[in-house]
Amino acid sequence: MKASEGHIGRVFIIRLEDGDVVPECIERFAKDNGVSVGHVVLLGGIGGGQVVVGPRHSNESPPDPMLLPVDSAHEVVGVGILAPGQEGKPVLHIHAALGRSGHTLTGCLRPGVTTWLVGEVVLYEILGAKAARVRDKVSGLALLEPQGS
Repeated sequence: MKASEGHIGRVFIIRLEDGDVVPECIERFAKDNGVSVGHVVLLGGIGGGQVVVGPRHSNESPPDPMLLPVDSAHEVVGVGILAPGQEGKPVLHIHAALGRSGHTLTGCLRPGVTTWLVGEVVLYEILGAKAARVRDKVSGLALLEPQGS
């Protein structure tokens, strides 16, 4: 286990508009407002896109992601961690549960999903915590790397 301690800085309440793309629009907001590390909570509606629902095979490295389409309006609740990528720009890793008509789809929103009608986001800035997304040599994924405490 690795950890880095920080404290809550600014808190942003954000309304996503119909058609806004998650995680791209949240990353852009963070960059424009100087947020490097943060915690994101999302709820609202998702209208389309793709969700990573796991690796095709558990023992495969690097993993071949399984993608499932989201092709109509779904309710969504999600949580994520924002940290700078290798180029220093904020990168949001967000997982969410999407529901429609009694069926649930859960996974990573990294490939991008569009907001349906409205998305409500709370972005908690974390100050003093040193963390970055670093490319893992085995998995090939940009994993969270806390740096000291």
